[in-house]
Order: sequence, then structure tokens, then C-alpha cells
Amino acid sequence: MTVFYLSILLAGLILTIILTPVSVWLGVRLGLVDRPGERRKHTGVVPRTGGLALFAAFTLTVIALLLLMAGALPQLDASWLPPQNDPKESRRFIALLIGGAFCALAGFLDDRYEFSSGPQYVIQAVAGLIAIAGLIFIKHVNNPFASGFLFGPDGFPWWLVGPLTLFWFMGMMNTVNFLDGLNGLVAGVTVIFCAILSIHMIFIIKPPQLSVAVLPVALLGVGVGFLFFNFAPARVFMGSSGSYFLGFALAALGIIGGARLATVLLILGLPILDVVWLIYSRLRRGVSVGQGGRDHLHLRLRDKGLEERTIVVGYWAFCALFGGLTLLVDDRLYKLVALIGLAIVGLLVLLWAARPSTWSEDR
Repeated sequence: MTVFYLSILLAGLILTIILTPVSVWLGVRLGLVDRPGERRKHTGVVPRTGGLALFAAFTLTVIALLLLMAGALPQLDASWLPPQNDPKESRRFIALLIGGAFCALAGFLDDRYEFSSGPQYVIQAVAGLIAIAGLIFIKHVNNPFASGFLFGPDGFPWWLVGPLTLFWFMGMMNTVNFLDGLNGLVAGVTVIFCAILSIHMIFIIKPPQLSVAVLPVALLGVGVGFLFFNFAPARVFMGSSGSYFLGFALAALGIIGGARLATVLLILGLPILDVVWLIYSRLRRGVSVGQGGRDHLHLRLRDKGLEERTIVVGYWAFCALFGGLTLLVDDRLYKLVALIGLAIVGLLVLLWAARPSTWSEDR
């Protein structure tokens, strides 16, 4: 099994290394590039089409796995493949690919035509509906104070499942989209997320989810491959095609992986808190929530004089630290305490960063 998962990781990594230069060429040819100025502090002209390579590498890897699992390649010995415990698993895999394709295409159009916030929210809602149609929805959440689930063994009532799942997908897609402001930040957080989720599925959860674990392992390889091109100084940005796709994929993996929502919240706690803070701050100032600006935490830290790589690595360390707690702490109540601790630490960071600086709030 070790060789099997390493093969998946390497497949995603190698495909990304091959396809990312192609996405760079495409971005330059189509004029989908970012130039320094206004909110952008990078140097030189950088294509913003790297998300297409992320999507394509992940999709090709998963399709190859689906063909193997379906026995479409009989000349290969598939006995070493992990067994599928859920007969509806393939449907979820396909929904993940369809939703990812929709997000990558919609993000590409956003990069080309620069949609306002309204169409972006519609895209996020449609992506959530695709997931629900593919049986990727939130039905059960563990009770942190006792055994079993919130709302009993049947989980959430069906009238609540849809809105809750849509809120989850739209929230995650906005979180990743807002986080995409520094070189390598989103790609690195994705790598950490997938590494921790893979360990959970393979080694922590009983019984292990070996067949589902191929998804975060594949995305882990894709994220590592993309970092070669995206870490400062970046040669390519992921653009909206990448942030939409990754936001959708991370939201879906958090559900497909056995509703590991506490794990997801601990790993992405700081970015999620930043989104909540940003929404509150903009509403308080009468500024549109969906407009661009330098009031994101990572950009405020940059304007305070911190080096870009320092901020990015600090974010990675924060996400890895609290995400790693989920590997060490099994008790549900302790995880709730960890979430509260994360909220307090994150709030202190946000309060410090919100102190008056050189950035203009309404820019």
C-alpha cells in the first residue's frame, strides 16, 4: 500500500510539473497575466492560469484510478488496489471531478472577464449543488460532548442538509479565494491540508478509508508540484481557476473523508477567521464584502513590513500546528477546546494586524 500511495503522489506531482509550463504558455498567449500595481506587489508579468494545470493534473490522476478500480484495464493486476467499502463511492468521485471541472472553467472565465461578486456567488452555489447531486453533503457531525452525532443517529434533518452544505462549499471557496494573495500561500496550505487528511484516512480512522484516501494523496502531489512554480518569486499564479477548484476540492474532501469537519476547521482556522473578520470589518465600514482590497490578514502583515516568505511560512506553520493536533488528540471535547484556543490566538493576531498601518481601508 505504501508503494501504491507513493505512486499516486508521484503521478500528481509529475503531471503538474509537466502541465504547469503549458498553462504558463497559455496564459501568456491569451494575455491572462498580472502586472505589478494597485494591490499587486509582485515584480514582472506573471500568468494567472496555473489553476488549469492544478485541475488537469488532479483530474487525470483520479480518472486513471477510477479506470483501474472499475477494471477497465484488465491487463494490469488490480488486486493491490484498496477495496471500496461504499458502493456510492464512485458517484462521489465523479461528482468531485464534474464539480472541479465546472469550477476550473468558471474560474478561467472569471480570470478573462473579471466577474463581480454576484456571479462569483452563483458559481459557488452551483458548485455546491453539483456536490449535493453527487451525494457529497453534510448529514452527520460528531457530538463534541458525548458519543454519537448531533441531532441523533439520523443526523441533520433533510431540510437543513442542503443549506448547510451550500454554506460549507461557498464558505470554503471564498476562504481559499480570499487567501490567494501571496506566492505559494494557498498551494502550501493545500499541501498541509491533504497531508493531514491523508494520514487521518489511512492511519487514524477505524476502519481506515483506504480507497477514499487516494483523493487527498493525489491532490497532495499536485500541490507539491505546483509549489515549484508558485513559491516566491512565482513564475505563475493559480488565478480564479485554481482558487475556485481548490476551494471546491477541499470542501468536498472534508465531507468525503468521513465529515472530518473539525479537522478541516483546525487546519484552515486562521484563514476562515480572517474571512469572518473581513466580512465584519467591511460591513461595519459600509464597504462591499466582495470588492478587492488590502485588508486581508496576509496583505496587512505585508504592509506592516513583514517579508512575503516569512508570512507564507508562518501561515503554513500555524495551519500545520493546529492541524497536527487532530492527529494527536482523539477526544472530541479536546478538539473543541483546541478550536476555541485557535479562535483566541487567531483573534489576537487579527486584532494586532488591524492596528492602524500604511494601508488604505477603502482601497
